[in-house]
Amino acid sequence: MTTQHTPPMATLDVAIIGAGFAGIGTAIRLKSKGITNVAIFERSDRVGGTWRDNTYPGAACDIPSRLYSYSFAPNPDWSQTYSGSGEILGYIDRMVDDYGILPSIRFSHNIIGMDFDEDAGLWRIRVEGHDSTIDARTVVLASGPLANASLPNIRGIEDYRGHKIHSARWDHDYDFTGKKVAVVGTGASAVQIIPELVKQAASVKVFQRTPGWVLPRVNHRTNALSKQIYRQIPGAESLARQAWFWGHESVALGVVWDTPLTRVVELVGKAHLRAQVNDPWLRRQLTPDFHAGCKRLLMSSDYYPALQRDNCKLVTWPIARISEQGIRTVEGIEHQFDCIVFATGFDVSKTGAPIPITGRDGRVLDDEWKRGAYAFKSVAVSGYPNLFLTFGPNSGPGHSSALVYMEAQIDYLTNAIGVLLDRNLRILEVRRERQDRYNENIQRRLKATTWNSGCKSWYLTEDGFNPSMFPGFATQFVGQLKSVELTDYTAIPARRLPRQTKRATVSASN
Repeated sequence: MTTQHTPPMATLDVAIIGAGFAGIGTAIRLKSKGITNVAIFERSDRVGGTWRDNTYPGAACDIPSRLYSYSFAPNPDWSQTYSGSGEILGYIDRMVDDYGILPSIRFSHNIIGMDFDEDAGLWRIRVEGHDSTIDARTVVLASGPLANASLPNIRGIEDYRGHKIHSARWDHDYDFTGKKVAVVGTGASAVQIIPELVKQAASVKVFQRTPGWVLPRVNHRTNALSKQIYRQIPGAESLARQAWFWGHESVALGVVWDTPLTRVVELVGKAHLRAQVNDPWLRRQLTPDFHAGCKRLLMSSDYYPALQRDNCKLVTWPIARISEQGIRTVEGIEHQFDCIVFATGFDVSKTGAPIPITGRDGRVLDDEWKRGAYAFKSVAVSGYPNLFLTFGPNSGPGHSSALVYMEAQIDYLTNAIGVLLDRNLRILEVRRERQDRYNENIQRRLKATTWNSGCKSWYLTEDGFNPSMFPGFATQFVGQLKSVELTDYTAIPARRLPRQTKRATVSASN
């Protein structure tokens, strides 16, 4: 790639990496606090993050749209209970327009690493193809856990001569009509893709490693009267959001921990399976051998009927390798296909940083996280001052909306950034002992959750460490981020006063 010789950008108050939900939400909240010397760096040519990338047939959210949105950016016009990817992407676009965020976004800026200059109190940010670094007093890493699609580690995958498609890099030009298609994976993306593929392809074979718990998904259209009420009656949409929030909060009792309510969730899943699948042998193949919640719950009323279509077959023999013509399973049968669809998820940074990050005293975040990622309240990491994370370690919900958790993180980190700027701090760094105490408590509590009850999932590292999920209610997660306690941090003033910018004062607890 040709290096761009561009003049250095003036020092930023805040650099945000990623223009998905987290990055856009952070920019909006910073702007509301009067912090405007901000730039968002996006490697693509448009906003949207995972909803920009996931455009496969049937792509939708399995959390109700009233809850899968920001409380500070309500949308009265959601068309249905569970919106599709296109409508969610449109919501992100509208936030960019409504809050005037577009001028702050630097598209086609792929961040390839950053280093902390302790003397200056600045992050030096490296951009692919640029010869000079970008300097920022604070950085918000908003790239998200579902940013990098990953093909599975299956022997022979490079030998296949047919067409390969990853669910997060969908090829809309490929015509499935009359084709023999394989789908590898039966997770959240697969249960949305398969019902659409069977409508078009000549045949579909679904390769299942382990079945998941599937619950019915009832999706209602939003009528014109409801939309009018949400637009014209103050508080109506907030009330609806709260109803969804507390409904999902109650589900934690049966999903986060193994309780009698877990048996209720499993009974609902088994009843759904029995109602939709007549064949006893197929039902047995589709029945999980782990407790509900141990892996991500799947929401679909179309998946089981799709598997029983005449042109669809479930394959439960393990895959031995990918061959030139298709997939060979361990019993020696080679299944030949025109196309293989990999619905196999993402390269989630459980044991490393998403980009090279060097902190104080030459510390490398990738090295420190090699046995499992950790942070203080999922937002800050000791040794890496003035750096804040969204959807950081142990911030994953098993029962509620990721945006509820993300909004709490954004409010916390924007308050922390406000403190740093208003008090003219060179360094704001979480204390190691506070971080260690927090994570010891988190890992102790995780031992009692369904996620750590014995099944293998993307939540865990190879040795069983859980850097992904938060072991509690959403109210607990939000509550711990209500205020920035400066006693949790080392705060070092700047050696000289920078040029002051006008912004709102942000308070913090001492």
